[in-house]
Amino acid sequence: MKKNLYSLTLSDEVVREVDALAHRLGTNRSALVNRILSEYVSVPTPERRINDIFEAIEALVSPSRELVPFFAPNSQSMSLKSSLAYKYRPTVKYEVDLGGGEDTLGTLNVVFRTQSAELIAALTDFFRLWARIENVCLAPALGGTIACSLYDGRFVRPLAMPRGHARSAEDIAGAISAYVQLFDRLLKGYLSGDLSAKDVELAYRGDLRGRGLLI
Repeated sequence: MKKNLYSLTLSDEVVREVDALAHRLGTNRSALVNRILSEYVSVPTPERRINDIFEAIEALVSPSRELVPFFAPNSQSMSLKSSLAYKYRPTVKYEVDLGGGEDTLGTLNVVFRTQSAELIAALTDFFRLWARIENVCLAPALGGTIACSLYDGRFVRPLAMPRGHARSAEDIAGAISAYVQLFDRLLKGYLSGDLSAKDVELAYRGDLRGRGLLI
């Protein structure tokens, strides 16, 4: 949504209270005034849409307790923490960033912190496997290569903008939630040794056939 600079004449008392509320909410004066006015005239903002998506994701993943969601209001990103079934129970964090441009919805960042060379090697193998599977199975449907990257304890996967007509916040949340849950389940199975590379690919292909929204 395009924004422009406008001049408003406001009373000092109103500005003082707006600034105090903006500070409590972790935002700034302009963003808060824009939010208040958009709600008053019933015009949805990108910030409100992102917040609606994150709230829906939180509601979808919380019941399983496999992923622990967290996000701050007015933020473009949320995190979902998961414990790996691997020796000392390390954690991995999925960061969903919806600050994309016109061509992308955002990114999924899989962040891991470990000093174990064995675990790093296993994670790297899985990430490379995942990128290969997606570029074989999903990329043709999206119309291009899925440019994943791996560096400094972080696997980054762009989230494609859904094709067709505008999708609701619930649609987007459902697609992201299902994708992260699939990734997390197959990652855990691969690291535990319960799933081979072939098993992961078969599970991915099976899930892909049932997806209503491709991201």
